[in-house]
Amino acid sequence: MRIKIILIILSTFFVLSGCQTVKQKTDAIVEKENEKLSEFIGKSASKLQMELGKPDEDFKNAKGNFEFVYNTKKYLIPCERRFEINSDNIVIGFVSNGCF
Repeated sequence: MRIKIILIILSTFFVLSGCQTVKQKTDAIVEKENEKLSEFIGKSASKLQMELGKPDEDFKNAKGNFEFVYNTKKYLIPCERRFEINSDNIVIGFVSNGCF
C-alpha cells in the first residue's frame, strides 16, 4: 500500500514537471516570435511585404488603418499574423495567433 502511494506521488511529480517544461518551451517560442515580429514596428509596409510577401488578406479596420493578414500552417496548426498599418504606410502593431 505504501509503495503504491509513493509511485502515485512520483508519477504525479513527473507529469507536472513535464507540463511545466512544455509550458516553458512554448513561452520561449512565443517570445522569440514576438521579438521577430516587433522588428517590423516603425518600418514601412513595403519592407514588411519584402520580408513576408503579399498578405493573404488586407482591409481597412474600424480605426481607418490597413491590416495585413498572413495565414500559414505548421503541423496542421493554423497560424495568423496581423499587422496594423497607419495612414503613413508604417507598421504600428501586430498580433500573432497560433504561431510557433
